[in-house]
Amino acid sequence: MALNDNDDDTIRRMVGLATPMTLRVAVTLGLPDRLLGDGASADELAVELDVAPVALDLLLSHLATLGVVERTSTGYKTSAFGANLCVDAGNGLTDLLSLDTAGGRAELAFVELAHSITTGQAAYPHRYGQDFWADLAEHPHLRESFDRQMTHRFHEQLPRIVAGFDWSRFSTIVDVGGGHGTLLAAILAAHPGMHGHLVDLEPTAVEARRTFSAHGLDERTQVTAGSFFDPLPAGAGAYLLFDILHNWDDEHAHRILSRCVEAAHPTGRVLVIEGVGGLRADSQSDLTMLVIFGGRERRIDEFRALASSHGLVLDTVTGLTDQRCLIEFRLAAGH
Repeated sequence: MALNDNDDDTIRRMVGLATPMTLRVAVTLGLPDRLLGDGASADELAVELDVAPVALDLLLSHLATLGVVERTSTGYKTSAFGANLCVDAGNGLTDLLSLDTAGGRAELAFVELAHSITTGQAAYPHRYGQDFWADLAEHPHLRESFDRQMTHRFHEQLPRIVAGFDWSRFSTIVDVGGGHGTLLAAILAAHPGMHGHLVDLEPTAVEARRTFSAHGLDERTQVTAGSFFDPLPAGAGAYLLFDILHNWDDEHAHRILSRCVEAAHPTGRVLVIEGVGGLRADSQSDLTMLVIFGGRERRIDEFRALASSHGLVLDTVTGLTDQRCLIEFRLAAGH
């Protein structure tokens, strides 16, 4: 078989770890923000950050090669391109890349991908000694960064999610694991006749209350601090799981659905919004769910099988955005 030098170069670029780790360390050190304006020298920065000056200069040199910083007569400064990595850039990249955030820390679990492929289990606890959720519970700054990341991840898609489904069919909706309440607030704002109830763990639930107050929704919302593995508020028209099930293996996904069905019986609907394998999810997302959580982006037939164990029948699949579908389940007669 003839070898192609261009293919070799492409593969080398694909597998190299120097560039992605350079960007992550730069964000962790706050270099894009610190080097705005006139910038600074490597020696100055090394003293400020308490790092090795020669090593820092090597890092900055590669950042210059990438176009993230520019060389000046006295050192380095952040380029227009590099400003995308600043905290206030509004794109969520700092929470995704910094090694001090939940997202950046979780991504490093990919170095244990072989463990996940061998065992079918998450690599995160193999690397860090406990699972992702235990880490968040133990380290408040990780939970705070995760909540920010989860709010930002669908910000641009929010209008299409709200407009792409007839939410007004339900007088009350329970947002199960609803984070800061951004989605539920948007749904309720678009439908003044609806009421909402959000369930999430205490630190996040506090922020959800603030979100609802800021949108003038105190009279139409309730917030319960709790886990979706515990009993949920009963009797709502719909139970919404937004980007929840793909974070869990089948055992835990069954437990979550069981709580939804228990609360929804007999006429409520279960609404699942997330990437769907073969429709709106990509292969990289599949591996991310596996490595970090031991989950995956399930295909429609997998959702159907998962739900059928709880007497749920798949009713409709609606493409909301280029990344997410809404799968609506109803309870089968007799359940």
